[in-house]
Amino acid sequence: KYDYENYLTTLLLPKDSRDSVFAIRAFNVEILRIKDIISQPESGKMRMEFWKNAIELIYKNESPQQPIALELMKAKGKSKLSKMWFNRILNERKRRLDDLPYHNLEELEAYSENTISSLLYLILESLGVRCSHADHAASHIGKAYGIVILLRAIPFHCKQKKVYLPNDILIKHAVSHEDVIRSRISNAIKDVTYEIASLANSHLETARLIRSHIPKIARAGFLCSAFMTCHCQLGDMASLQLLKHYNVDSETDI
Repeated sequence: KYDYENYLTTLLLPKDSRDSVFAIRAFNVEILRIKDIISQPESGKMRMEFWKNAIELIYKNESPQQPIALELMKAKGKSKLSKMWFNRILNERKRRLDDLPYHNLEELEAYSENTISSLLYLILESLGVRCSHADHAASHIGKAYGIVILLRAIPFHCKQKKVYLPNDILIKHAVSHEDVIRSRISNAIKDVTYEIASLANSHLETARLIRSHIPKIARAGFLCSAFMTCHCQLGDMASLQLLKHYNVDSETDI
């Protein structure tokens, strides 16, 4: 329901790893949704603290009686998953509960590395892969995926009157938050989305360069990159998404 693309890619993984990956992805969705369902940051911090404690208990073989936590304990026992990746995801998601825009591209990359790349490291472990080349690829693919998710979500965020695009890029191209929210499509906003999408494409290209050094089984864990390729090839993909969402001509100023 909340992560259909990755549900489909998980079905294509080896059967003996599938349950572990489903548990990891369910954990990620559970943590990700916290920001969407809370009204105050403090309640979000309490939910994050629950999961922080749950991970500690899981690694003491004392999982709380919560369905996802129970599945994670099975996955941990089966695949020797590293606790630090779970904690890194939790710490970064908790830090972003303030719901503020990214200050710059580097902050967006760091967020993507600490969340999505960490998720990919766990998936690699569930596949039995311990390989520096695979980890290197996971780092770049995670960053690319985080950037693409941000761009794809622009129409959704606009409905909520929110803008998360990096402020340094908006300032560079003289685009205001109001321009984005009101879908004032211009060459400037296309330049913003093109620059951000180009960074995602650069990370994907770096991952492709080391493809030959990655174990075949590890590539199955990177199937999410298939969804990103077409998006990154359209440098102004987010502008096109806005146009489609608002059903306006590219020169129309709303």
